[in-house]
Amino acid sequence: MNNVSGRRATIIDVAKQAGVSKSTVARVLGGSTRISEDARDRVLKAVKDTGYEPNQMAAGTRSGRSGLLAIVIPDVTNPFWAEVARGAQDRAVREDISLLIFSSDWDADKEATHLRSLRRARVDGAIINPVADNFGDLSRFGLPFVLIGSSAERFPDTASVGSDIAQAVRLGMDVLATNGHRTPALLLGPRSRLARARFLRAVHEHCVERDIDPAVLAMEESDYTVSGGHEAMSRLLGRKGRKHLAVFAANDLIALGAMMAVREAGLSCPEDVSILGFDGIPAGAFSWPGLTTIEKPGRQIGIRAVESLLDEIAGRAEHGRIFLPCRLVERGSIADLSAQAPARVAVGG
Repeated sequence: MNNVSGRRATIIDVAKQAGVSKSTVARVLGGSTRISEDARDRVLKAVKDTGYEPNQMAAGTRSGRSGLLAIVIPDVTNPFWAEVARGAQDRAVREDISLLIFSSDWDADKEATHLRSLRRARVDGAIINPVADNFGDLSRFGLPFVLIGSSAERFPDTASVGSDIAQAVRLGMDVLATNGHRTPALLLGPRSRLARARFLRAVHEHCVERDIDPAVLAMEESDYTVSGGHEAMSRLLGRKGRKHLAVFAANDLIALGAMMAVREAGLSCPEDVSILGFDGIPAGAFSWPGLTTIEKPGRQIGIRAVESLLDEIAGRAEHGRIFLPCRLVERGSIADLSAQAPARVAVGG
């Protein structure tokens, strides 16, 4: 049992409980096979009874490893990034490794503070989604790392894990076209973000392949938030000259904000406005109507990022950049106008 004093059990407590020496306890916990079965059983029972937990930091000092990894994501309140962190945590636990989770809140200064903290914590490696697209000299970290997110594109020689954005955008544009919306309006993120450029490039490539002039697509800029989507959608609804509006939002939070703006304008989704999201966060299933979206594999990104990082730490870095496919989740936010002749309107639909 744990000490009545409430203090943390030590290896001495285990040795006393088992009736063996400290060195015998250490050898059992270290996996030595040169221990009698009786002594091993007594030590393991004493460990359980006392609640003893090995000092991982001390063990790390001897082995050169801390048993700690870190992940720096831009917004832990965004369900997509929470899924990435959860996947990373689940995979780390399978290796008996602890994961420190940092949220930069899209603040470059806060991100820099977190990076200094993880270096002081002597983590074995880090998974990083850089807030700033001009992330600077990566060699200054002095520890193994793997990148996630859009900024990884700027570092082709660095190990990274992310969604296949080009495949995802093509999937979204195809489902819209299949339902009669060949030229949807776009609700994009800020111009400063590389994610916007990747999304827009994939849309343009899709249009050119299908002989559609990308210039006819209406666009509005917003933050990657519900309020940003609401404001952008309100501006889009202020434009004239259309019967039905179709929208492809750069993430689900923008799409959910757009739904709010549609309702506040006295319109209905999908009768008046069709909306397609991007990310696949759980909230999309509970909106009304349910949000049709392109689901990015957030949890799988976290899992693969940890696996890649462990390879980096072990010197087995062979995979480079990994792009995981996305999938369509169909709900009820897109109207099927495929049987109708496409309307020639100023901003697409």
